[in-house]
Amino acid sequence: MPTLSIRPATRDDVPVILQLVRDLAEYERAPEQAVATPELMTAALFGDTHGRRPLSECLIGEVDGRVCGLALFFLNFSSWTGRPGLYLEDLFVRPESRGAGLGKALLKRLARIAVDRGCARMEWFVINWNTPAIRFYESIGARPMDQWTIHRLDGEDLARLAATPE
Repeated sequence: MPTLSIRPATRDDVPVILQLVRDLAEYERAPEQAVATPELMTAALFGDTHGRRPLSECLIGEVDGRVCGLALFFLNFSSWTGRPGLYLEDLFVRPESRGAGLGKALLKRLARIAVDRGCARMEWFVINWNTPAIRFYESIGARPMDQWTIHRLDGEDLARLAATPE
């Protein structure tokens, strides 16, 4: 039986975090979209030299002492509940380590963090063709929010809207 451990990421983990994020982007058939740099990831997870607070957090999952997965997350806010929510940006376990229970261990730790911080919910996106992930999430009680459609504004469209006079 493998030994699983979950720990908060440190600055020294940034290279492996970026590699796992790239591996996830490759798995999701969008490697060209994983453009985060070590500087951007360090600032996002640990703050920067200008005194800006961290924007997100990351848990590192290890199997027998080897980094095999991560859960990158941040808090959002629900005006309807008046409470924070935990948003899971990335959950990834290396293919050779799947089935050892690391994904579930990471989600359990996130659930504890959400409860400890008074979160009303925990949410994440899953790409609709990823049937194994969907089955896994449903097995722990997660349910799809089919009545919602995601909208995104980015790139030139985001810049154009930002530049329009108020």
